[in-house]
Amino acid sequence: MPFPCRNLSVSIARPPDEVYAFVADPRNLPKWAAGLGGAVSKSGEDWIVETAQGPAKISFAPKNDLGVLDHYVTVAPSVEIYVPIRVIPNGSGSEVILTLFRLPEMTDETHANDQKMVERDLNSLKQIPER
Repeated sequence: MPFPCRNLSVSIARPPDEVYAFVADPRNLPKWAAGLGGAVSKSGEDWIVETAQGPAKISFAPKNDLGVLDHYVTVAPSVEIYVPIRVIPNGSGSEVILTLFRLPEMTDETHANDQKMVERDLNSLKQIPER
C-alpha cells in the first residue's frame, strides 16, 4: 500500500544548476535544513548529521545532470527514510520540489509538524541563493 504524501515546493530566482550545486553539497545542509540537524561530517560514502535525536546517516544520489537530489536518512539501524528532491527549471529560475511521505507510525500532528519544518527549510533555502 503506498504511503500518503505531499509535494512541497519553492520557486528560487536562480538558475537550476546553481541551486542544484548548493543543495547537492551536504556541507550546506545546516545553512538551510535546520529541520534535519546541525553539524555535518563525511563518513565513507555517506554523511553524518547531528540531530536532536542523535547522529543520523545520510546517503545521497550520485551527482547528475537531471536535478535529482534524492537521499536516505538513516535515524536508527532499521529506520531509513527516503526523501526525494528535484531541482527543475522554472522560467529563468528554479523550482525545488520535495516529496514528504507520511509513514505508518506518524500521527496527524507529527506529519503536520514535519510539513511545517520542511516548508521552513525550503523557505530558508530560497533566501540563500537569492541574496
